[in-house]
Amino acid sequence: MGLTDIADGVARRVEAAGASVSEALFEPVIRLGVTGLSRAGKTVFITSLVANLLDRGRMPALRHGSEITAAFLRPQPDDTVPRFDYEAHLSALTGPTPHWPEGTRAISELRLSFRVQPSGFLGALRGPRTVHLDIVDYPGEWLLDLGLMDQGFGAWSQEVLARIADRPGGPEYLAQLAAIDPSAPMDEPAAKALAAGFTAHLQAARAAGYSDCAPGRFLLPGEMEGSPVLTFAPLPPGEAPRGSLAREMERRFEAYKSKVVKPFFREHFARIDRQVVLVDVLGAIHSGPAALEDLRRAMAGILKAFRPGRAGWLASLLGGHRIEKILFAATKADHLHHSQHARLTAITTALLREAKDRADFAGADTQALAIAALRTTTEEDVLRDGQALPAVRGRLLDGRNVALYPGELPADPAQLLAPARQGAAEWLDGDYAIMSFAPAPVALRPGDGPPHIRLDRAADFLIGDAL
Repeated sequence: MGLTDIADGVARRVEAAGASVSEALFEPVIRLGVTGLSRAGKTVFITSLVANLLDRGRMPALRHGSEITAAFLRPQPDDTVPRFDYEAHLSALTGPTPHWPEGTRAISELRLSFRVQPSGFLGALRGPRTVHLDIVDYPGEWLLDLGLMDQGFGAWSQEVLARIADRPGGPEYLAQLAAIDPSAPMDEPAAKALAAGFTAHLQAARAAGYSDCAPGRFLLPGEMEGSPVLTFAPLPPGEAPRGSLAREMERRFEAYKSKVVKPFFREHFARIDRQVVLVDVLGAIHSGPAALEDLRRAMAGILKAFRPGRAGWLASLLGGHRIEKILFAATKADHLHHSQHARLTAITTALLREAKDRADFAGADTQALAIAALRTTTEEDVLRDGQALPAVRGRLLDGRNVALYPGELPADPAQLLAPARQGAAEWLDGDYAIMSFAPAPVALRPGDGPPHIRLDRAADFLIGDAL
């Protein structure tokens, strides 16, 4: 590293420290990360959260919401990051023909600013102040890569090859691997063929409900598609002489970590100070014990990268961000009758117990909730064999309007988590149905955001203290 690089680094740190001091003293900024694997509902969560913070008629649980005199969208501070397309997503959800918006495929950001007039005598003396909420959205698949940062190529390969035999596309990749010699001289067509076979396995596993499908950029390559940094695959242990396929695969794995994963962590993830972890627990339960256990392990690995706890006052001024609050949110609660929501919350808490305990021990505030960022169903009772069952009614993606009784979740989360950990092939005493509901047509009254379940409680936990 030259003197110029050192000087540039010092200058950037001084500039960042100056910006942090200004924000902390005059216009505080809450940097909120929205995390979740594919199909957890990140785009819908952000869209509905912003809409309901702009029009707060459905947010009674938001502390100090009445003290917000104005809320408005402003350009995000980072000119190099695309803006989250809030208007297009809201139109998709609440337009004349509502439909789900396209999922997250790249990082984006949105700034929502509040003008707050504190109540009481001191509030009147102080006058209004401005609070900024910067929401950072990024593909959930990229989160899986954070677990690679502390792994070498050999350990990663061994871990992957040990689990893929029973997963979709796994036997095909293992057969492909058996036909090559990793110690042979590097051959680009062979490397591309292996990477393509491994990617096909990841895509099939994700479609079957598995969560731990890293590297994440293999699923969402973006502008890096076809580049050498995405052209590697796990190999069995063995010799890796200079110039061999195995040596080149290892080099590309390390390049992926240094040129893709670490810059993302440093520039975006490590600057977040409040975090939402969205989890599609119902989808994993529906896919079976193996998918639920895979989700548990994947989330535990991802959340190890968090830096929970409270930064000291001086450290926060100087840019020492730590995650102060983490919300663990089980999404799609509207797929269940409200009588089942407490059980869904308990299962989510138990599923993420390892990460939650670590965050609590480090001093972060944590909470688990069952939410629906956009409510798509209504509740009713249906008769089955003369018995009234608590059901939900909604419009399916194919246009049919149905009433669904999805089954009763167990009161004890261990009834699901224990067989999942033990490798059970299927649930022995439960049939957990799930259907894909479409957004319901909605007529919004002035001052009301889209209908939801507990989004106001989620917002209160995340930003209520800052208002």
